[in-house]
Amino acid sequence: MTMTRRFILGATLALTGAATLSAASADTLRVGSYPANPPWEFKNEAGEFEGFEVDIINEIAARMGDETEITGLDFRALFVASASGRVDAVISSLTITEERLESQAFTQPYFSGALGVGTKDGAGISTIEDLAGKRVGSIATSFPETWLQERKDEIGYASYASYDSTANLLTDLRSGRIEAAVNDIVGLRYAFAQGNMPGLDVALEIPTGDKFAIMMPKGSDKLEAANEALSEMKTDGTMAELYEKWFGVAPAEDSLTVTPLPIPTSAD
Repeated sequence: MTMTRRFILGATLALTGAATLSAASADTLRVGSYPANPPWEFKNEAGEFEGFEVDIINEIAARMGDETEITGLDFRALFVASASGRVDAVISSLTITEERLESQAFTQPYFSGALGVGTKDGAGISTIEDLAGKRVGSIATSFPETWLQERKDEIGYASYASYDSTANLLTDLRSGRIEAAVNDIVGLRYAFAQGNMPGLDVALEIPTGDKFAIMMPKGSDKLEAANEALSEMKTDGTMAELYEKWFGVAPAEDSLTVTPLPIPTSAD
């Protein structure tokens, strides 16, 4: 073997060894996610996670020098998984609330949400007052469910049904078991836009000011780094690019999507 070939082989082995060492030294960010929440997160035909928040958490992990391992969980199980330390982070268009901050930690928010009321065409619902006497439903333990239950007497809806998945919620809406489905408006519009639910539409938007963020175990040693990565993404334009990729428009200049913020200690 010539000296030149020995040098090339040695360099190749050194590079391979460095890459192996780098891969071995990378930590895994264990992520919990509700797997049927497009466009925030969902599984494609290949069984791989995609979505706005999937792109966000993958970018955060890369900036932290980590790899991601995303596990699909029932929505209610996400909170147990985080509180117990089974996962390092949770993505599922989660709203920061005072109650959740008592047992969980959150990164800075990156989206200001609103509720949508999904109905069948011709349901005669165009205002919150129109929900009086109607059968309504939402996702168990979600912000929309809490919002509805806190306003039961004020709204005066006839009954409330709690669902474990958006698919089941919308199936009952189509069948007439409920007359209004209350959920994240972005998720509802995305579902209806796919074209497989004719006759359903978002009849009403309810601004709530709720703020979406990544949930992490209380006292997490990854929280500071994750929040710093988010601030960098907002500053360098990455967040704006991801927002436009999934929602088709650029975020407002003063929105949560592009404004760096500290780690929240309260919901306001």
